[in-house]
Formats: sequence, structure tokens, C-alpha cells
Amino acid sequence: GQRNEEEEHHSLETFTFYLSEPLSKERVEAFSDGVYAIVATLLILDICEDNVPDPREVEEKFHGSLLEALSEYGPNYLAYFGSFVTIGLLWFVHHSLFLYVTKATRLMGLLNILSLAFIGGLPLAYQLTSEFAEKSHNEIEAIQVSCVITFFASIFQFAIWTTALLHERETLHPFARYGGKEHAFMFAKLALYPCVSLGVFFLTCLLSEFSTAIFHLMQIVIPFAFLALRIFVRISLTVIKSVMSLSRRKVVLLEEEEACLSPTETLS
Repeated sequence: GQRNEEEEHHSLETFTFYLSEPLSKERVEAFSDGVYAIVATLLILDICEDNVPDPREVEEKFHGSLLEALSEYGPNYLAYFGSFVTIGLLWFVHHSLFLYVTKATRLMGLLNILSLAFIGGLPLAYQLTSEFAEKSHNEIEAIQVSCVITFFASIFQFAIWTTALLHERETLHPFARYGGKEHAFMFAKLALYPCVSLGVFFLTCLLSEFSTAIFHLMQIVIPFAFLALRIFVRISLTVIKSVMSLSRRKVVLLEEEEACLSPTETLS
């Protein structure tokens, strides 16, 4: 009877669930890479299936000019490249995040799955932004749905990093911890997509006539923003360090001057 109780107690411990319990980081990364690859493949399959001109149409409607026929599908191609760049940059942010994660937890794995669920909706966002007529109410709603999908896909990545910071000694590399060399850059990199997508969503509500231009401008500007981000963060950190060092020098000089003064001079 005592042996059965011990076995039952051991089995209960085996099936307990702790959000901070370690999870295989390699399997999380492998599963994420697979989802990103499938989503990118679905994008190219959609555009190859629906946006290739028919040879008869090229001959009859465009007088045999393939370039003119392809130009008719220009908005579709622009939406495809914008969606593909979004997937690529979200994968890049995910890769940079898990480069500094030394140990994943179950909560981080759950947040990662939620992020991948919205990333899987990016082909839907591509179809929505490429199918509806320009300057219509449906097109504005399609762009807003795309912004919402991008926002949640990126905000859950930010939540993974925030969760890792709560147990930074066990989960994060020292470079990405509070005060680490890459801490400020990781914060800016992970906050870029949530802030921009949310801003574009509200701009499309206020400036509905320019919603398409605003959305495509976001897709074009963000890659360059990633390139300029590190330079901006480095310059900001250098300025902050120089200001702090100057203030410390002033404090040290004042202390030295007070030490050199005589007691009567200090009282006066």
C-alpha cells in the first residue's frame, strides 16, 4: 500500500504544469521556422495561381505585350512583395529574439504559438489587400484587418521578450538583459512593428482616402527603419553615456574642490 501511494504521488508530479518550466528551445525554433516557410510558400502559390496572364488575353487585349499584361496586376504584386517583406522581417525579429534566449519556458512557447497563429493569417491579409477595388470601403477594411494581424503577430513576440526578462538570469543572454549591450536595441526592434501597425490602423481611420498609400508606405519604410534603428540606438546610447559621464566628472570636481578648501572656507 505504501508503494502504490509513492507511485501515485510520482505520477502526479510528472503531469504537473508550470509556466516557468523549461521547454526545448530547439523545437520551438524548428516549429517556428516551419510555419514561416509554409506561410511564405502560400504567398507565392497564391500569386502564381491567380495573377499570371492568359496567353490568349495577352495576344488579344495587350497586342502580345507581356509587360503591359503584367502591369495590370501591379497592385497584386505590390501587395505580395509587401506581405513577403513583412513575413521576412518578422522572422528576422524572431531569430534575433531567440538568439539571445538561452532557455525557453512553457509560457514563452504559448506566446510563440499565438504569434505564429497570426503570422499564418498574413496570406489572408495579402488576398484581402489585393482583391478589393481601390478607394472602396471594403479596401479600407481589408487594410485595417491586415494591420490588426500584423499588430498581434508582433505584439506576442514582444510579450515573449517581456516574459523572458522576468526570469532573465535563467532565460536571457547577459547582452540582452537589463542594462546589457543589446537591451535597448532589442526593445526598439520588437516594438517597431506593433507601434507602426497600430499607428497605420488609426491613420486609415482618420485619412481613409489615403489608406492604400499609407499602408504600402509602411511596408516600404519599415525595412529601412530596421537598418537605421541600430544607428539611432547607438547614437542615443552614446549621447546618454557622454551626458552621464560629464555629470559624474562635475560631481568629482566639486568633491575635490571641497576637499582642498580649509574648514573656515567651507563654513563661509
